[in-house]
Amino acid sequence: MIELKVTGMTCDSCAEHVREALEQVSGVRSAAVSYPEGTAQVQSDPDASPDALIAAVAAFGYRAELVDAVGRLEGGNLASGEGRRLHIAVIGSGGAAMAGALKAVERGARVTLIERGTIGGTCVNIGCVPSKTLIRAAHIAHLRRTSPFDGGITAVEPVIDRAHLLDQQEGLVEELRRAKYESILDGNPAITVLRGEARFMDDHRLIVHLSEGGQCEVAFDRCLIATGARPQIPPIPGLQDTPYWISNEALASDTIPERLAVIGSSVVATELAQAFARLGSQVTILARSTLFFREDPAISEALTAAFRAEGIEVLEQTRASHISYGDGEFVLTTNRGEVRADRLLVATGRTPNTRELNLEAAGVQNNARGAIVVDSATRSSAPDIYAAGDCTDQPQFVYVAAAAGTRAAVNMTGGEAVLDLTAMPAVVFTDPQVATVGLSEAEAHHAGIETDSRTLTLDNVPRALVNFNPRGFIKMVAEAGSGRLIGIQAVAPEAGELIQAAALAIRARMTVDELADQLFPYLTMVEGLKLAAQTFSKDVKLLSCCAG
Repeated sequence: MIELKVTGMTCDSCAEHVREALEQVSGVRSAAVSYPEGTAQVQSDPDASPDALIAAVAAFGYRAELVDAVGRLEGGNLASGEGRRLHIAVIGSGGAAMAGALKAVERGARVTLIERGTIGGTCVNIGCVPSKTLIRAAHIAHLRRTSPFDGGITAVEPVIDRAHLLDQQEGLVEELRRAKYESILDGNPAITVLRGEARFMDDHRLIVHLSEGGQCEVAFDRCLIATGARPQIPPIPGLQDTPYWISNEALASDTIPERLAVIGSSVVATELAQAFARLGSQVTILARSTLFFREDPAISEALTAAFRAEGIEVLEQTRASHISYGDGEFVLTTNRGEVRADRLLVATGRTPNTRELNLEAAGVQNNARGAIVVDSATRSSAPDIYAAGDCTDQPQFVYVAAAAGTRAAVNMTGGEAVLDLTAMPAVVFTDPQVATVGLSEAEAHHAGIETDSRTLTLDNVPRALVNFNPRGFIKMVAEAGSGRLIGIQAVAPEAGELIQAAALAIRARMTVDELADQLFPYLTMVEGLKLAAQTFSKDVKLLSCCAG
């Protein structure tokens, strides 16, 4: 006989659910479960797996632990004060959740992962993967239509079959979701997946409303909140009564609208605006200020010029006061007149998915945006509850989310890890790309740091010259006096491929002179970093093309 200690049961009905779960496990002949005593006695074949029994109970939202012959709780290699394996609840299944769950299991914990929607979260399903696939397809279409080499290579107007492109895009999404999320969860016996919506009962218990009906209680030692974010919709009169797009619908559309209006001025707005323009839409962007108004002004100027050169209309300092829809047409009333379009994309930022969690019951504080406030160890205001990813006040990038989830798992299982964002690279996948790391001049001055900066235009970078594409710049910000590199802002083709080298230089606390003295391969875009560093001490126009 195998005896289990079962916690989380609140009534005799719970005990019946646990009994049914146990009797479905291979090798189990019968099970007797007592709610008052919190125990389960299982009659089974010799080869019945105790781990399978524990997992079966956990799948219903309860917690089971094996009791040996003298009544002691057996544990794994990580104890929770009672000689048992630490139980961690993870809410969500995206980048932060998966990284946290896998690291926690690696460190000896067992995990109950709760997901109310599609496994994999935003990035693989409706974010990074489908959007970058669409952007790449649009880039190929653009190159076939026009390039600096058209005098020697015949340009061809491409025929866009959006339905076929969508099939290709969705096929990749499904493949990656299965390979990187679903199959990993299915193959890990230490992770139990519950499908449903979780709400806190207190700081160590969740109630999960199961997707299949009913509910169950999940008690935990530690919890990781990784619920992500959703598009934020501005309160523009009339908007809610129209069939506007958010990014999800834009990426899932099997047609390319003739006219597309975009409300927004940052990452999602600019990436999708240019992609649809290159696939055949006449695009108008409504920016309340300028494109990327929070970044160095040179970024906005360069990207706006590039967009306008491609025929994208960028309306700066423009706000919609009313939106209507009729006969298949959107009419946007703005301070600069009417804008008419067949489709409207609203991309004005994202808001954390925290409202339904009942955070107050657990003592978890959030800010005015609803984002969970965490420290550098990803710990919330509740000692045993951590948070990571877009639901927090951290930057909304999937690689930040994954790093935070990993560090949260380390800290939840007795380790010490912090998330250092001082050299966090960021990339916008427009063309030219926008890439940044460290501090801009304005941010440095706000922090009380005196700066010395240089801007290198791409007509000084040999790679850009041989590409016949010298649009953009690399700006380097150094600390005055010491010359220590503290920030890079770049607008350049493939800027994302050079920014990590800049991040490593900042992390290593290199000076611009030290960076200028490094070996960089000739005719690469990253060589622009060396040239930008050299501008602090010399005129690079007077150097030979590959001067050391």
